[in-house]
Amino acid sequence: GRGGGGGGGGNVFVTVGTTSFDALIAALDCTAVIDALRAKGYTSLTLQLGRGTYTPRNILPPGVTRAALAPDGFVVECFDFRPSLDHAMRGASLVVSHAGAGSVFEALGLRRPLLVVVNEALMDNHQVELAEELAGAGHLAWCVPAGVVAALEAFDPHGLTPYEPGDPGRLAAAFDALLA
Repeated sequence: GRGGGGGGGGNVFVTVGTTSFDALIAALDCTAVIDALRAKGYTSLTLQLGRGTYTPRNILPPGVTRAALAPDGFVVECFDFRPSLDHAMRGASLVVSHAGAGSVFEALGLRRPLLVVVNEALMDNHQVELAEELAGAGHLAWCVPAGVVAALEAFDPHGLTPYEPGDPGRLAAAFDALLA
């Protein structure tokens, strides 16, 4: 069988946190995404839509929030909010997150492989710097919505370095700057 963690039948969990990120949800709403995830061995995709107004319509039948797709039963599910995303995040083999610090650090703290998608509409809010800093340290991969299919295809969880919450160095300085 396949060695651990390369998909291996797991769920991909997409979170936009407490905000909306329709560009990300729309970018994921295509069969190329499902094909890429299937090719990696994942078996389901869960999308947390937050306050967004875009509802998946290409990878889910209209009006449905959960479906098993032919031919293999790949499951796609979406929801707006849950009291806690902790359970969904813990159960994920891959987390695809907006670049909000709360969601990013929750995923890193749970040691989930993480692909951060930066919201280009918010380019003044340090999201790119945060993503670049963490990616540069090997903790995650990042992309913009238009690049999400390629990023999923290229994603290698084995190439990541676990994040140590106590890591002093550059990261703490970067966050101090972001939160100032």
